[in-house]
Amino acid sequence: MAKHVPTVRSRRLTSELRRLREEAGLTWPVVAEEMGWSESKLYRIENDKSRVLPRDVKRLLDLYEISDETRRAPLIELARRANEKGWWHQYSETIPTWFQPFIGLEASAASIRVYESELVPGLLQTEGYMRAIASTAPVLAAEEEIERSVEVRLARQRRLTEEQEPLELWMVLNEAVIRRVVGGPDIMREQLDHLAAMAQNHRITLQILPFAKGEHSSMLGAFQVLEFAGEEVPPVVYLEHQTGGLYVEKPEDIRRYTLMYNHLSVKALSEEESLAMVRQAADGMS
Repeated sequence: MAKHVPTVRSRRLTSELRRLREEAGLTWPVVAEEMGWSESKLYRIENDKSRVLPRDVKRLLDLYEISDETRRAPLIELARRANEKGWWHQYSETIPTWFQPFIGLEASAASIRVYESELVPGLLQTEGYMRAIASTAPVLAAEEEIERSVEVRLARQRRLTEEQEPLELWMVLNEAVIRRVVGGPDIMREQLDHLAAMAQNHRITLQILPFAKGEHSSMLGAFQVLEFAGEEVPPVVYLEHQTGGLYVEKPEDIRRYTLMYNHLSVKALSEEESLAMVRQAADGMS
């Protein structure tokens, strides 16, 4: 069976199933026994770590005494569509397994807030910059694999220009991102020019956090806050490291990261000042 890849639909479904169980006043042990499941299976379903079939959704709704068809039908339909293959499925051999859930969430996010300390976020990288970053990997990939990886990143970037379900992107970048020369002066100048051009898009907010501002709220590294349309789908914070990604979903942790981001945006330069710094950095490439 194919590995379950969380999507916004599956997050919405499992969040609603958890809420309905709690409203019914039923505990995991009780539901698991009634369904003939282990408690670990129910845990995986409610935390979107395992696929839930439409027939199981129907049984759960019966157990929770949800008889109104106007409430049942949308959830059963969500279960049918929760695991539909996205555009990235054709690149499944290229995208690391640990990164596929993020691709699915990013593809459906209404807005993303990014703090980056070292490199230009993937959604705004140029092809030359992408290839230069790929060349720094501890284990160098084959040229064909690098090209496929570039294709994936370019496909992800289409969300920034499409008219249907557009993405709002807000970035706070450490000054190191625009000062560190990646791929040589020519590639870096092209990247900075692209960053400045994309900052003109009304759906993209770019701020630079200068070295001169000193210490700040995210000294431990980069993170992203992904938010989705509809209150029933809670935000998620994404942290990435060399061999995997971490998804932070507890409400109190999300509030902490949101507060951190607010502090960063207040400390960073304004959009106008940030754009001027990016252009100045590009002019300095020689």
